[in-house]
Amino acid sequence: MKKIFSLLLLIFSISAYAEMVDTFQFKSVEERTRAVALAKSLRCPQCQNQNLVESNSPIAYDLRIEVYKMVDEGKTNEQIVDVMTSRFGNFVLYKPPFQLTTALLWGLPVLLLITALGTMWRYIKKREKTTVKTTALSIEQKQQLAELLEKKQ
Repeated sequence: MKKIFSLLLLIFSISAYAEMVDTFQFKSVEERTRAVALAKSLRCPQCQNQNLVESNSPIAYDLRIEVYKMVDEGKTNEQIVDVMTSRFGNFVLYKPPFQLTTALLWGLPVLLLITALGTMWRYIKKREKTTVKTTALSIEQKQQLAELLEKKQ
């Protein structure tokens, strides 16, 4: 009996689908879908790395409702994002625009990649030079080696 109950519980838990519970009423399903997608694309200003839908903080709830209201009023996604960035800065965006203040954020990965490739290239060139020097015998060394081999025989 326990196995059957456990199996039913497992099947139920796999098929369960959790979604946010907001009481905001939309005019259409499309508006609701757009509003939720937009709220998922904005970061909660209080939380570390959660969007407005995932966060349980009170400010995320308020901002989520505000996004829903703006969608219901007919504002575009760009207008809503502009309102949020004017209040909280580029922090609320997961993909901040390239500006002077975000140049290091965008340029550092490229700079690190170029530095790593340059370091690897220098290491390989240095290694090639040392292997060539150690394996290549001069004419004088070849003569000495030949003389030593003749003496042994």
